[in-house]
Amino acid sequence: MSRLHTRNDPPGLRAWLGLVVVLGPVLLVSMDGSILFLAMPRIGQALTPTADQALWILDIYGFAVGSLLIAFGNLGDRYGRLRLLMIGATVFGAGSAAAAFAPSPELLIAARALMGVAGATLLPSALAVLSELFVDPRRRAQAIGIFAAAFAAGFAVGPVVGGMLLERFWWGSVFLVNLPVIAAFLVFAPVLLREVRATRPGRVDVLSVVTSAAGLLFAIYGFKHAAADGPSVASGLAGIAGLALLIWFARRQRRLEHPLMDFSLFRDRVFAMAIVTGLLPLAAWSATAYLTGLYLQSVLDLPVLRAALLALPGAAVLTVTCIVTPAVADRLGKRAVLVASHFSIAAGLLFVLLTTVTNGVGWYIASTAVAGVGYGISFAVVADTAVGAVPPERAGSAGAIAETSNEIGNALGIALLGSLAALVFRLDGPGVAPTLDETLQLPDLGPAAIEQAKTAFVTGLHAVAAAAGLLHVALGLVALRWIPRSTTAPRAAAETADVTG
Repeated sequence: MSRLHTRNDPPGLRAWLGLVVVLGPVLLVSMDGSILFLAMPRIGQALTPTADQALWILDIYGFAVGSLLIAFGNLGDRYGRLRLLMIGATVFGAGSAAAAFAPSPELLIAARALMGVAGATLLPSALAVLSELFVDPRRRAQAIGIFAAAFAAGFAVGPVVGGMLLERFWWGSVFLVNLPVIAAFLVFAPVLLREVRATRPGRVDVLSVVTSAAGLLFAIYGFKHAAADGPSVASGLAGIAGLALLIWFARRQRRLEHPLMDFSLFRDRVFAMAIVTGLLPLAAWSATAYLTGLYLQSVLDLPVLRAALLALPGAAVLTVTCIVTPAVADRLGKRAVLVASHFSIAAGLLFVLLTTVTNGVGWYIASTAVAGVGYGISFAVVADTAVGAVPPERAGSAGAIAETSNEIGNALGIALLGSLAALVFRLDGPGVAPTLDETLQLPDLGPAAIEQAKTAFVTGLHAVAAAAGLLHVALGLVALRWIPRSTTAPRAAAETADVTG
């Protein structure tokens, strides 16, 4: 670094411009986790993927991002965060172009996987760059709050952007929208951002990277196939192999001098609960957003643009909450906001249970608005807690754990909770096709079968909302008992210590 920073050194114009530049790819990476929620019916019509391929088109991006975030966080710490940002942005743009013109489901899945690999390079390095640009804790918290708001906004507005594009263009446009932002980042990032490396030694353990990624994929593959097609030897073996690999990965990290994931960070109860608060809300949000998108279009027969616009109130609540949460946490403490996050999400999910085959638009808006408060809190608290809990040289890897919880939660929500909905549809539906859209596209389908299919889908949606809601109630109660009250005013205490010291 060219000069020494003091704790209270205010960030200059270059730091704020650097923040703006970093937010571009951050917005894209999160937006691409949800932009397909309303686009899947169009993709289904154009490429005719199987039910399994459709889930992988949605899932593979989140799995690729989540399984590699920690590895790339460590790589950025060691070899240069700006360099990794530039490489990742270039590959993300190439993957977006390939996805837009993919002629088959298999190639679209491959392009989405490439985008996920690139996205994994962007998020942890971007968060670490912010910790270097804003060294004062209060300014850093503000910057991370804005970062988290952009990340949250990306997830929230992804379906809206997708719906608006699909109203005018073909399905590939939801990927081409990434290219102008990537181009601007590649032009301005070298000018406004400094190269930052940590002095920490050690290499990235390749075996840990492989086992963590393979473990996640095998475990989810087994669960998805068991839910969609019924239990089988293949799905059972895949699930067992995945769990075994993940357990072996966790045990290996404790023996490594330079672990890929530092599990010792989870000894802090606030940090541990914050990471859980990053994972589960994203699982609930992604599953319900995807399923309610199908509900609005395929059950209530709303046009795609209207379905997209109905998501705007929830997106606005989520984004505003994410911005104001750091200030609220200053006053009330992280314990209070973590508890509020889980209970508000549970309350919002209750409204989903009131939707029916013929009526549900109002309940959908109420659900997204109430739950949006909890989702916004989860985004803001997780990022700030992760980066603030570690020394600057560990910012990349700690930020990676925070973002990993978000991305894995996003992927797991669609894979696991989405599989629950698929299971209910398989058991209660007319039994002529594995998904609602495939059923409705069958020729000569009678009114009774259509009604049965839509009712089965709504029942599956209710099952997902109930399961996710109960989990959030349980975690809210755990947070009340587990997190100490001494965390009620962390920043205020720090400021007092600065003054008296």
